[in-house]
This record gives sequence, structure tokens and C-alpha cells, in this order.
Amino acid sequence: MTDTRATDTHCPYCALQCAQRLTVGADGAVEPAGRPFPTSKGGMCHKGWTSPALLRAPDRLVEPLVRGADGVLAPASWDDALDLVADRLAALRREHGADGVAVFGGGGLTNEKAYVLGKLARVALGTAMVDYNGRFCMSSAAAATNRSLGLDRGLPFPLADLAGADAILLLGSNLAETSPPAVAHLTGVRRRGGLVVADPRHSATAALADDGAGIHLQPLPGTDLVVLLALAHVVLADRLLDERYVTERTSGLDALRSAVAPWWPERAEQVCGVPARTLRRTAHLLAAASPHRGGAGAYVLTGRGVEQSRQGTDTVSAAIALSLLLGLVGRVGSGYGAITGQGNGQGGREHGQKCDQLPGYRSITDPAARAHVAQVWGVDPDELPGPGIPAVALLDALGRPGGPRALLVHGSNPAVSVPGSSGVRERLAALDLLVVCDLVPSETALLADVVLPVTQWAEEEGTMTSLEGRVLRRRAAVRPPAGVRSELWVWAELARRLGAPGTWSSDPAEVFDELARASAGGVADYSGLSHARLDAAEASGADDGGTALHWPCPATPDGTPDHPGTPRLFLDRFPTPDGRARLVPVRHRGPSDDLGPTTPVYLVTGRVLAHYQSGAQTRRVPELVEAAGDPFVEVHPLLAERTGVADGDLVHLDGLRGRVTARVRVDAGTRPDTVFMAFHWAGPGGVNEITSPVVDPVSSMPELKVCTVSLTPAAEAPGTADLAGAVR
Repeated sequence: MTDTRATDTHCPYCALQCAQRLTVGADGAVEPAGRPFPTSKGGMCHKGWTSPALLRAPDRLVEPLVRGADGVLAPASWDDALDLVADRLAALRREHGADGVAVFGGGGLTNEKAYVLGKLARVALGTAMVDYNGRFCMSSAAAATNRSLGLDRGLPFPLADLAGADAILLLGSNLAETSPPAVAHLTGVRRRGGLVVADPRHSATAALADDGAGIHLQPLPGTDLVVLLALAHVVLADRLLDERYVTERTSGLDALRSAVAPWWPERAEQVCGVPARTLRRTAHLLAAASPHRGGAGAYVLTGRGVEQSRQGTDTVSAAIALSLLLGLVGRVGSGYGAITGQGNGQGGREHGQKCDQLPGYRSITDPAARAHVAQVWGVDPDELPGPGIPAVALLDALGRPGGPRALLVHGSNPAVSVPGSSGVRERLAALDLLVVCDLVPSETALLADVVLPVTQWAEEEGTMTSLEGRVLRRRAAVRPPAGVRSELWVWAELARRLGAPGTWSSDPAEVFDELARASAGGVADYSGLSHARLDAAEASGADDGGTALHWPCPATPDGTPDHPGTPRLFLDRFPTPDGRARLVPVRHRGPSDDLGPTTPVYLVTGRVLAHYQSGAQTRRVPELVEAAGDPFVEVHPLLAERTGVADGDLVHLDGLRGRVTARVRVDAGTRPDTVFMAFHWAGPGGVNEITSPVVDPVSSMPELKVCTVSLTPAAEAPGTADLAGAVR
């Protein structure tokens, strides 16, 4: 009989957090299987099915590495590595002040890790200089929902609610490639002809609207805001709005009406390229699906394609305003939502990684919030630093006069994922100390002075928060390699060496209990949750219908954890001072890069099915590498003919900030004035070498999605550099 054991956990990749069962055989081999779960319906994508390959990555980090005087990373003991890090951090703090040390986190860390990392920065290091890569993911949606609705949760309803809608407007998200199991929730709306996808490309998701299933809007890159302003114009001009809802549950109608008045469909068409008749048809389709006109329900959803822009916050604000005009938000079966990207992009921004936040989604400038969290941490609130600076500014300040001299990186690969990545690498090189915790030698880890090997998803306990605010248990199925440690242990050891006050547990369940106390009374209140309660809910099947254990889930007045969780928000009121949502007026400015003689083509960026984020993990899975191939640029046949290139040719893309090189894939699905590249690769094919670092003035989100380039044939020679970089 075969000796096996099975562990229920969740996929290590996107915020859909597909449910997995990992079975470990007697030989140690790990086999994945999907299991019933409301968001993924038992399914997984190619990445989930191949996720155990991460556990046997041939270059897995299994011992600390320290860069010697010869410039080479060499093995070291944990005590020696941590003593070195603590001594150098202490010295740099004495010489440059607490803000001479910075921390950069990630949206893939568990809730427990995100919480302790924020605590480490503010208590053990005393620095305000902390932010994370979620600044490139959800910051525009978060800023817009906070100012319009009073609360930021990616989906304020269960994903399964989409199944009953008559219409869904999806802007800037290619779900069919980024989160394929989510497509199952679009079956009903497609059958009813109500799926509307806005994308400059005829992506796999846009193709779902073909053959009568809906409408594909193909705007000029960077003009999605114009599309939304035109739709709102039609809703108001044709009196399609839910007047009672707008009167009773919103404020700001007059200002919004003035903002959308100039955007009649014919004018909008001249800017965004979407035909006026299609804009009118879309507005009427959404209105007919809305409950106030007898429809079964409608949703407006946004993703990174419209949010990673210098006007990303305003674009999301316009999407929310359209939803409010139609009376969708806070109604069962309708609403607005943002499709969260990273695995814990939701929880990662709730508990202290952002430069302006404390646990529970509290503002670090709020005296009451500071007092509450300081009491949990056992410190004086006056000792906590104030707000820091967001990611792009933080990374640009590294090594400069007055900027941080040391950086700790956790769960992120900024050497590849940040716009103008060559400049980021220069800033990393200017540091006196770079410490990276990772499971593989990512491009950032290879630049570090100290590399610390840490556990990965199937080797650790903890919690994640999915795109719909559902708090999930991550469970250990296998033991990590002997030399690998949990980041919770690493941080506890550093805190001890630095003489930090308070308690520093490395037990995930204990850390979660502390997180719950720190979040109590906050916007993202987890105080009614614990590992034990989450385990019990799953074991009883109470969470298999999509209704249990979403935050906020506060402890009840008698201290017992009986609150049922909040799967749907805003049903009675909005968490604003007057209980009303804000209709925020906005204006269109367009992308920061202009088309011109030297850069006559738009470049848009995104993902492909087989890879994830910077590719540090998926480029180590042979099946995924084979499926994705090398870096490519998608070019319309007319543009290919005009520039003298053909399918398979090597081309240079020259932008305002540099050059990248890729193979041509001729595809009639994109606009003739636009090319597309995915951002998963490093090296010559790393598109973030040329993306724009210009940021949204509200969210500080960089404009990763749109820039301008020229396209020219590249001379092919023997020994051409690997386009994917050294690490595949």
C-alpha cells in the first residue's frame, strides 16, 4: 500500500486563490488536485497544476549567502548572516537616522508576514520608509474606492454573484489569461449577450464577447476614461439613471453632470476611437440589465489595464460613478469591483505594508489608530514613525543624499517589475546594504549583499485574503529544505538582535491572533477570526457556499468570535460620514507619453497565461517556459507591413527611456497603432526597461500600461543574447 498524505491549501499565485489538495507520496513527490471552492469551482489554471515544480526548483536557495570582499555571494551560517545584517543596520541607523533603512514588501506575503513586516519596519527599525509592490497593483482602485465608497475591498461581493448578471462591463482585465477559472462565472452573462470587454487588443477575454455574447470595445490606449465619461453622459442624457437611488444614496450629482456633459458619444469617438453608436448601445445594455429597469443585475469591473495609469484613480472613480448612476453598488446581484492581481494583494495592503497605513487598514496619521496599534505592540504611540513615501519615490531615493542607505526586500523582484528597471538596478547598486529574502535567486536577489532563503507556500502555515475579501488558510504540506527558515523566524531573530520592544512570535497562529487584536475596530477588522475558526469553518463545510468569513469579521461584544463575516458590503449604507457614496467628477488627460516622429506607436503591457508577475517563479517551471516561449511583441499585420517586419523577426522597441528586443508575433487582434508585450521577462526582453515611471498624483501608481515606442528590425547575428535573460 502506498503511504500518502493529503493537505488542503490554496494555489501560490493570483488572488483567485484556487483551492488545492496536495498529496505527498512515499517518495516525496507532490501531486496537486483541484477541490471544491466557490471562486474556482474545483479548477485551476496551468500555473496551479504545475505549482509543485516550485518545490523542486534546481536553483532553490537552501542556505544564507553573503557577498564577500571579492564580490561573490558565498554560503554563510544563519547566525553569521543575521549578525552581519543586524550590525550593519544598527550602524547605518546611527549614522543616517532611522529613515536610513528602508523596507520593501510584496502582495504575495501571507497576512501574518505582511503584518509583521510593517511592525518590523516601524518598531524594530523605527523607519517610515516602507512600501510594497502592491503599489503597482491595487493602489489606484484602493484610492478611488476609498474616496467614493469609503472602503476598499477589491470585490465587495462574492465572485459567484457574477453568474446571475444580465450585463458585465470589464475594463482593463484579461481574466481568461490572468485568472482562467474565473471565466466560469461569466457563462451566464455571455449566454445572455451581456459581456462587454474594453481592451485595445482582441485578447482571450475580449474574444469571449464574440458571436453574440457581448461587445468588444477597442479604445485607443490610455482613453478608457473617455469611454466611461461617454457612457455616463448617455446614462444622464437619456435618463437611464436610477433616480431614487442616486437621490437617496449618493452625493455630487450636479458636479458629475458638469464633468460628463462635454463627452457626448460623437466627441468621445474622436478621442477614444470607439464608435458613438457602440457607446450608446453599451450604455443602454448596462441600463437594461440594472435592477431599477427590471434587469437581473449588472456589474462594472476594473483591472490593471486601466488602473496602471497616471489617471488610474480618476478612471476607477468614473467606473464607480457609472455604477452609482445605475444604482448597482450595494445591491445583491449588482455592483462595482476591482479584480485584485497578486495572491494576497488584498490582505497585503490591509495590515501595514503601505507607507501610510497601520493594521486593520488604519491611517498612520490618525492619533486613535496609532494609540490602538501601539498598545497592541507594547510601545509608546509617539515612538511610531509617520507616513513614508510610496514605492516609485522610495526606490528612486535609494542611495541618494538623504535617502535610505539600506533596503530589506521581501516577496518582490523590483529589479524586473518596476518601470525604468535599469534605473532601479542602479539605485540598488548604490546602497550600502541590500538584503533579500527569497526562495530562488531572483534578479534582485543576485544583486544583494545578503540573501536569506525562506519558505514558500506549501511549506508554511498562514492566511491569505482573496480578491473578494475571503480570509483563507494556507497550510504546510511538506517540510522546507533543512537550511530554509520562515520570514517570521527571520524577523523575530532580527528584532531580538536589534533590541526591539514587544513580542516577536514566529508561530503563524500566534501572529494572526496579534494581527486580529491590532485590526479590531479598524476598517479591515479581523478580530473575530483565528486559525482555529477558519479551520473549523472549512471542516464543517460552512464556507463552501461563498457566504462565510469575509472581512470585516469583528469579535462580538462578549469577545466570542460569532460574527458571520461580511460577504457583501454597502447593502444598507456606505462607510462615509453621511452614509452616502460620492459621485466624483474627473477629467481626461491621457497618457504621459505622446506619439511623435521618433515614437509613433503605442506599447501596452500585460500578462500571458503561462507566467506570473516578474516570472521569477514561473520561469523556473519547464512546462510553463515551453508554453510561453521567449519574449514577444504582438504586432498588427498592417503595422508589420509598414515597418518591414514579419512573424518571427527580431525587432527593437525604442522608447523614451531605452530599448528592448523581442520576436514579432503578427496578430490582427491588436490595434494597428498599438503593440503589446508581456512583462514577465528580464534581460533584453524585459519590457519594464522602457515603461513609464510617471505616477498617478493620488495613488502614486506608475503608468506601467501605456508608453510610446518605435519599431525597427534588429540585425540577427550568431550568439544573439537570450531575450529572456539569464534566469528563465
